Amino acid sequence: MPTAFKLFTGSAWMVLSRSFVEYCIWGWDNLPRTLLMYYTNFLSTPEGYFHTVICNAPEYSSTVVNSDLHYISWDKRPQQHPKMLNISDTKKMIASGAVFARKFTHNDLALDKIDTELLGRGNGSFTPGGWCAGKPNCSKVGDPSKINPGLGADRISGLVSRLISPSKLTRRQCR
Repeated sequence: MPTAFKLFTGSAWMVLSRSFVEYCIWGWDNLPRTLLMYYTNFLSTPEGYFHTVICNAPEYSSTVVNSDLHYISWDKRPQQHPKMLNISDTKKMIASGAVFARKFTHNDLALDKIDTELLGRGNGSFTPGGWCAGKPNCSKVGDPSKINPGLGADRISGLVSRLISPSKLTRRQCR
């Protein structure tokens, strides 16, 4: 076990700030490169590399929010596998405020409901947004730099506000 840094693990799904990614790439100290070499032979590198870098870098460790933004319904004890979600789970998924959900069977009706009711996406079309072009609406991608908040922007904003509230931040940082 290394003694120069503490190891951390977490979800393989994460949101990283541009500043932190630049730190990992440019590494103005040697930590990102050192940890990259350490994690080279790990089976689940995405579940440890970024967590270990951010939690060992003093300028970023206070920016950690431990949430992978997923709705997951686990199997019965010992809760090692996500259960397959279906149309009967959609109310709980939406009420959770989570941005992502898993696990679904291929072509499940819940996915169609999410596409139409939450994302406003028609059959086989792009999710509407400021970057849509073409007729019928959104049949082609227009200017990808033009992004306007969509139907779920308020839900995502509320979730992020709850996650970064001062009362939760101190409990959700690197441990």
